[in-house]
This record gives sequence, C-alpha cells and structure tokens, in this order.
Amino acid sequence: MTVDATILVTGGTGTLGRHVLPLLRQAAPATPVRVLSRSERQDTEGVTYVTGDLKTGEGVADALAGVDTVLHLAGGAKGDDVVAGHLVAAAKAAGVKHIVHISVIGADRMPMAWFATQRAAEEAITGSGIAWTMLRAAQFHDLVHEMVSKMAKLPFVPAPGMRLEPVDVRDVAQRLVELTLGEPAGLVAELAGPKVYTMDDVVRSYLGATGRRRPVLGMRMPGKAGRAYREGVNLAPAAGAVHGGRTWEAFLAERVA
Repeated sequence: MTVDATILVTGGTGTLGRHVLPLLRQAAPATPVRVLSRSERQDTEGVTYVTGDLKTGEGVADALAGVDTVLHLAGGAKGDDVVAGHLVAAAKAAGVKHIVHISVIGADRMPMAWFATQRAAEEAITGSGIAWTMLRAAQFHDLVHEMVSKMAKLPFVPAPGMRLEPVDVRDVAQRLVELTLGEPAGLVAELAGPKVYTMDDVVRSYLGATGRRRPVLGMRMPGKAGRAYREGVNLAPAAGAVHGGRTWEAFLAERVA
C-alpha cells in the first residue's frame, strides 16, 4: 500500500483496537488512519474518528470514502455476519482495495451457532470480490479472564471438560498491523497462545492468583459441542500455526498486580 493511502479501522475502540492503533501509528506514522465508532470521539494525532453503525449500515459509506484498506476488528457478538455484509457492500461501492479481517480458530470446524456466525462473516469477506487477508486467532487472555472471574463468584466454580489455547491481545495486534501494511495474503497461518490449558488449569490458576478459595467442579460437556472441545477442534492445528509468546500465567500475574 502507498504511504498516503487511508486505513479505516472498525472496532478501533475495543480491546483489540486499543492495542492496534498505537502500533499502526508507530509502524506507519505517515499513513492516515480513520476509526469508525458508533459515538463521537475526539481526534488524536494521526487518527480521525468518524461515526457510523455497522449493524444498520448508517454512516458506513461516508466513513469509507477515499479508503484504500479496511482493518475489520468490530465483532465477536451476535450479528457479526450482518455487520460484515454491511461493510462489504459499502467497501465495494467505495472502491476499497484490501480488507483485513480477524476471525476465530475453529470458525470452519466447531459445531456451534456462534462459530457458524463467524464463518458466515468470513464468507462475506472472501466472497466480496475485494482482495482480502484473514487471520484466525484463539480466544484472548482478556476474554478468558472475564469468563473465569465471573465463574469464580459462584459457590462452586465449574470447570467444563475443554481445552483452551489463549493468546495475548498484544501478539494479535502486532500481527494484524503487519498484515494491514502488507499486500493481500488470503487466509494466513492461525495464531494461538504458547500453551494449551484445560479449563481446570485456568480456573485453579485464577483462584490461586487472586487468593480465592472455591471448590472446583469438573463437568462433562454434552452433545456435538462437547465432543468437539474434547477432540480439540477449537485448537490451532499441530502444523502451520503461529504461536504468541505471552502465556496465560504471565498475563494473569500482570492483571492481578
């Protein structure tokens, strides 16, 4: 991409976006960056905020005017396929040349509705006719922390029979910046954390780090989803994946401190 080509970031105010923006500015200080936000925000050095709503499509066309590359970070909830559809329609009309999309490991394999939605969002991007780059990443440490901290408030902390390979959001942000400033690359190597944990590992490490005492109750997940988790369908493939350097333990120690 050329130095003066504008980059639009969706989801730039979220957990991932807050790490991406400073890295993007540092790596390409001369490149104009625009952030799509549902509410008005004050511009900062090198970053312009524009209002729009991807769920309805309102304001998206104006936000994409003159944009060369879109880094699509908005999502992670119900309706991500609809959001991607609105983005693609407006991006095609605006003449966008490159869409970089963050997805989740297992989007094409896990038999659950949320993963199916992520797969549909992927298909909206890949079928757009616009050159694209897609990174599937594991769950962030932040999400795992949020989940476990809520469970730890219960009298008995459930530990479903599943494994996780959480990745640090900073590792994901760094990779996305590299991909955004590069040429379209299609589906790139999946990015996961450096270690695989059982949910029991995660729960007990959290309880220990926070000084809480709770009984931990192992649970067997039923149905197709339970079998998929037991088989590790949600984990990065043994060959070809890329692994971040920051462990869950390191993240947890930092967060507790």
